[in-house]
Amino acid sequence: MNTLSWIRSVNGTLGHLAPEHIARKMRRAFMTPRNRPPRDWELPLLARAERITLRFGLSALRWGQGPTVLLMHGWEGRPTQFAHLIDSLVDAGYTAVALEGPAHGRSPGNEANVVLFARALLEAAAELPPLKAVVGHSMGGASMLLALQWGLRAEVAVSIAAPAQLLGVIRGFARHLGMPARARAAFIRQIERDVGVQISRLDVSGYQLELPGLIVHAEDDQLVPVDESDAIHRAWFDSRLLRLPDGGHLRVLADPQVREGVLALLQRSSSPARQSA
Repeated sequence: MNTLSWIRSVNGTLGHLAPEHIARKMRRAFMTPRNRPPRDWELPLLARAERITLRFGLSALRWGQGPTVLLMHGWEGRPTQFAHLIDSLVDAGYTAVALEGPAHGRSPGNEANVVLFARALLEAAAELPPLKAVVGHSMGGASMLLALQWGLRAEVAVSIAAPAQLLGVIRGFARHLGMPARARAAFIRQIERDVGVQISRLDVSGYQLELPGLIVHAEDDQLVPVDESDAIHRAWFDSRLLRLPDGGHLRVLADPQVREGVLALLQRSSSPARQSA
């Protein structure tokens, strides 16, 4: 029996007998990221980075000089996963600041979730020059969309491979690990208690998104279904949807069309027509 099968078996049995106990163990697993080392192709960009520490201890990497673009990676991700996009931004005359999310890299904390990521974006923005753009991948994209509801200001925003709502993500995790209904309900209650937000409210369909945006998703994403991008696009009036035939959940970050789309969005925000609006 492999590890996943064993976890499902234990959860399926104990989840009926002790749902709160199983929910507590799975909640801890759900919110405790592993720090994964950078890949070889990320190392040249890492070597050129300026590491900065923000007021509340958040760590970030910075490159280039010019208007600021703030980037947030996803769950168990790294700033240097944006390497191809960051190189293009720097070449185009922008400063790229990529956060290490809470409990990731050198940023403090033992646990992470979308609310903590959103607060990190707000804390970073308060210390940085006015943001030209904010970019988020996966959970970083979901946290960016939430932070925009909580007052994050930027001229444009880019969501890459992000879920439209978090309840489906949490339920999917619970089902994947074999938690029965009572344990799943306790799991959601415990997460809501910890993050301080009702999970059903973390849904882009109820957000107000008024800035220009780009939504990117690969058709073959196995972690976040591509239909999530349609839901974000429907809720985001002034957005362009870029659906790519392949790229999965991570390789999409290196797609040239993503870089071209981001730079086109930035150029649009700098156009005379928009400046005079």
